Amino acid sequence: MARQPPPPSVHAAILLCLLSLSGAIEIPMDLSQPPTITKQSVKDHIVDPRDNILIECEAKGNPAPSFHWTRNSRFFNIAKDPRVSMRRKSGTLVIDFRSGGRPEEYEGEYQCFARNKFGTALSNRIRLQVSKSPLWPKENLDPVVVQEGAPLTLQCNPPPGLPSPVIFWMSSSMEPITQDKRVSQGHNGDLYFSNVMLQDMQTDYSCNARFHFTHTIQQKNAFTLKVLTNNPYNDSSLRNHPDMYSARGVAERTPSFMYPQGTASSQMVLRGTDLLLECIASGVPTPDIAWYKKGGDLPSDKAKFENFNKALRITNVSEEDSGEYFCLASNKMGSIRHTISVRVKAAPYWLDEPKNLILAPGEDGRLVCRANGNPKPTVQWMVNGEPLQSAPPNPNREVAGDTIIFRDTQISSRAVYQCNTSNEHGYLLANAFVSVLDVPPRMLSPRNQLIRVILYNRTRLDCPFFGSPIPTLRWFKNGQGSNLDGGNYHVYENGSLEIKMIRKEDQGIYTCVATNILGKAENQVRLEVKDPTRIYRMPEDQVAKRGTTVQLECRVKHDPSLKLTVSWLKDDEPLYIGNRMKKEDDSLTIFGVAERDQGSYTCVASTELDQDLAKAYLTVLADQATPTNRLAALPKGRPDRPRDLELTDLAERSVRLTWIPGDDNNSPITDYVVQFEEDQFQPGVWHDHSKFPGSVNSAILQLSPYVNYQFRVIAINEVGSSHPSLPSERYRTSGAPPESNPADVKGEGTRKNNMEITWTPMNATSAFGPNLRYIVKWRRRETRETWNNATVWGSRYVVGQTPVYVPYEIRVQAENDFGKGPEPDTVIGYSGEDYPRAAPTDVKIRVLNSTAISLQWNRVYPDTVQGQLREYRAYYWRESSLLKNLWVSQKRQQASFPGDRPRGVVSRLFPYSNYKLEMVVVNGRGDGPRSETKEFTTPEGVPSAPRRFRVRQPNLETINLEWDHPEHPNGILIGYTLKYVAFNGTKLGKQIVENFSPNQTKFTMQRADPVSRYRFTLSARTQVGSGEAVTEESPAPPNEATPTAAYTNNQADIATQGWFIGLMCAIALLVLILLIVCFIKRSRGGKYPVREKKDVPLGPEDPKEEDGSFDYSDEDNKPLQGSQTSLDGTIKQQESDDSLVDYGEGGEGQFNEDGSFIGQYTVKKDKEETEGNESSEATSPVNAIYSLA
Repeated sequence: MARQPPPPSVHAAILLCLLSLSGAIEIPMDLSQPPTITKQSVKDHIVDPRDNILIECEAKGNPAPSFHWTRNSRFFNIAKDPRVSMRRKSGTLVIDFRSGGRPEEYEGEYQCFARNKFGTALSNRIRLQVSKSPLWPKENLDPVVVQEGAPLTLQCNPPPGLPSPVIFWMSSSMEPITQDKRVSQGHNGDLYFSNVMLQDMQTDYSCNARFHFTHTIQQKNAFTLKVLTNNPYNDSSLRNHPDMYSARGVAERTPSFMYPQGTASSQMVLRGTDLLLECIASGVPTPDIAWYKKGGDLPSDKAKFENFNKALRITNVSEEDSGEYFCLASNKMGSIRHTISVRVKAAPYWLDEPKNLILAPGEDGRLVCRANGNPKPTVQWMVNGEPLQSAPPNPNREVAGDTIIFRDTQISSRAVYQCNTSNEHGYLLANAFVSVLDVPPRMLSPRNQLIRVILYNRTRLDCPFFGSPIPTLRWFKNGQGSNLDGGNYHVYENGSLEIKMIRKEDQGIYTCVATNILGKAENQVRLEVKDPTRIYRMPEDQVAKRGTTVQLECRVKHDPSLKLTVSWLKDDEPLYIGNRMKKEDDSLTIFGVAERDQGSYTCVASTELDQDLAKAYLTVLADQATPTNRLAALPKGRPDRPRDLELTDLAERSVRLTWIPGDDNNSPITDYVVQFEEDQFQPGVWHDHSKFPGSVNSAILQLSPYVNYQFRVIAINEVGSSHPSLPSERYRTSGAPPESNPADVKGEGTRKNNMEITWTPMNATSAFGPNLRYIVKWRRRETRETWNNATVWGSRYVVGQTPVYVPYEIRVQAENDFGKGPEPDTVIGYSGEDYPRAAPTDVKIRVLNSTAISLQWNRVYPDTVQGQLREYRAYYWRESSLLKNLWVSQKRQQASFPGDRPRGVVSRLFPYSNYKLEMVVVNGRGDGPRSETKEFTTPEGVPSAPRRFRVRQPNLETINLEWDHPEHPNGILIGYTLKYVAFNGTKLGKQIVENFSPNQTKFTMQRADPVSRYRFTLSARTQVGSGEAVTEESPAPPNEATPTAAYTNNQADIATQGWFIGLMCAIALLVLILLIVCFIKRSRGGKYPVREKKDVPLGPEDPKEEDGSFDYSDEDNKPLQGSQTSLDGTIKQQESDDSLVDYGEGGEGQFNEDGSFIGQYTVKKDKEETEGNESSEATSPVNAIYSLA
């Protein structure tokens, strides 16, 4: 089951309202208008002397024009010559020779004049020549005697014909002369032998001339050759000998040129024609020819080699193809070169061809006639066929070189103007009339048209109109609302309204209103939106046994106001509904299914506006025994390749392919893929042709004409794909004309005076015949001139000498030797763009702020763009800074303003600077001329950030800051502002602000504490304010990973830091010393008297001793265990053997976890303790410490 896209013809039916957008204004034929030439013969008109002479000239106008002719610039009186007549309602001349006469008597230059009361139009000057095919003079030719290995030229010297005959060489028995790099025909018709070999005697050589008009061939008497040789035996086996010449005893020679002679020559070629350069050289062995261009490469897109590389052809020559080319002839003996200097001249070609001018009374206008050429062509204006200088003076007309300016035109100004531009290589003649009309708006299309479109499609409503002055046209919906333009609507210049995507709400009556100062006209178009046709229940792929009944569903939803037709296709061909089939509105039933019913079935649901397709495949099975599952447990594998492919039922467009399936390797075959290969376009490349169910082993294959098919089959199961089968035998289908044309046809200019037409070439299955080629047709869109055409074998064609950026209608039709393909669709292409000719004017600049300006300009006229307007572009550069000695980059920058707009904003400028600015308009080719240079100055702004801000911490007490001036001061610096704040983890201190002079770039800060870090923010200042700031932080401690982590973790993290450990050790040492001092004081008693009652605490009323000591008793001062307290408060040690005091031993004191002091100590054991403040002898470390206290 698959949904198929609708064919292009259906879309064409949907879009019946899409009309071409013509840029030219046509005056309706019922209005008065000067003559216009519509058809004429070519400038160089060569006629067959056996036929009557026809010189065409047709014109239109109102009133209908009358015609007369000049011959050789003198009036041609047709009435006096009985052989000459003029066709009725036409200026075409007919010269009849049935009653005798010589056509040569009428050769000359003819020009047609078409005249009515409003002016006279002229045809080109038509040069009439009678074709000539003179007889070859009889001559007796002696045998040409030549030494083997020597060069030889057989001259043709054909009789001069008109046009020149086509030359080719044959033997007297009409066998063509085989040509290769040794023997070939030159462009002048002569036959050149780079070296003569003995086998050249085996035939004679006759020059033949084929004349175009008479279709006759004249043959010159044949040349015979007598070759003198050192080896008279003509052994054919030596022809392909690697050293053929030495084997035959022919001396080897260095190359020399047979044509052209010498080392240098020159050649002139006209622009737009083909350049043919030729170099033919002699030598043994035969030289190879290579081509080069001095100072550059050959143009790969236009250059091709002919005549075994002896000729270089460059198509559609342009000025850049001029220069020096050289050919290099080389063999193993040496090489020589010949230089050809190429000069490109040009007949006149249009830059701006004058166009008809339709004005209202009092309006202004201009006719422009610009052409280029080499030499530069001269421009001559005429009016009604007479030189403008001899015409009656017209105060409303001014001639300025290639432009005629009309001001305040009146009815009397109507005329036909001719512009004739010429140089020594040719001329161009163009007619353009000036019509002065006072016409109110009128509609040119039928009124109240009905347009029906399908939902969600694109459509265009056309409203052709005319009026003078040219009316403005607006669209309205349902007679109300604002003008339709924008969003889902787009109004073209010719007034057509495009609706990009049709919705239900777009249904209604659309009114187009054309208005000028003389009135208005309107027309209505009724738009009906229809629902699309959709198949919502599509037929399913089915597998049926022979003899059963199959039903294929096809249920359709469509717009009820449209008539629905449901039809069926089988294998993409109309299905014949026989007795075994029943077709209903929503299904197709097949009774008694047979093998011939197998294939694809397509349901086609269509209305007059659209259609929908759905396809399903029916597979018919023969009766088979029920398979067993005894092998289900065996391992599965890919199928073996199919074999024994056989082609039967050979027909023009089909063939039956039969194959024997390979082993399925315990996994049933689900599908077969048939592939094909053809040996013409892509030999060796296999393409998928079709896919079939795994139950079939024979299929009808639909084929394309003129393809040499070879098939192979691949089997597929759930494990994978088999190897491809061996190929079948080849089968070539018969040829037929193509049934389609190439896709993706485009026309785009690659240069200002050309248009390159390209397309996607057709493949082998769509060629349908030998020598597939393409007929390329083109014509100017607005002129509706006759089609130009060319036959092309590739996928591109370049149209030369085109006006700048004009629309062309293009058609590309496929053709082979069996005939032409269907009529191709017309596509619109454009010729190349040229650089814009005008610059924006009146550029105004308004400074918005220190970094931005506003621009406003006058837009250029559309006819000066010479292409598609892409954007307006501003080029600006910083000329200098207002600060002295500040270097600035003057690099050009640009700002783009897409579309046709008159204003824009340029931003990101540097403040306090002098700028210059230029404006250009840009199309697809590039920039136009630059506008007048404007200067402006940006005001002072805030500076950029100070550069290279460094923070260094040489020690724990100071922090050094250094910085450089801002890269962009953007004004006069008045100072710097430094803000800094201390932080410890998430805690922030008070912010401190320091201001410095503009010359200061250093600062030293004294740290308030060694633990916190600092965050510094520095900015520069101008009068406008502070600029961008830069922020740095003081360095982290050496072992600190991050500032935040150091202060947000618990105290155990801090305790691991070296500085903290050192600090704690210092504090512990001080506490230890104090505790020891206190302990010794208390143990000695000092001057502290003991109260009589120890258990009474010291009260506030207790008197002090005279020396300021208190009398107190404390639990902490209880005597140690094993000691006695004397009545005077001294402590006496017990005489115990295990007392450490007895041994005078002591240990270092230390803190417990609770901060209490523990330790061992010793004192000198005295028999008597002294009283007062006198210390005992310091005989221990403790005593020494005490003595210091």
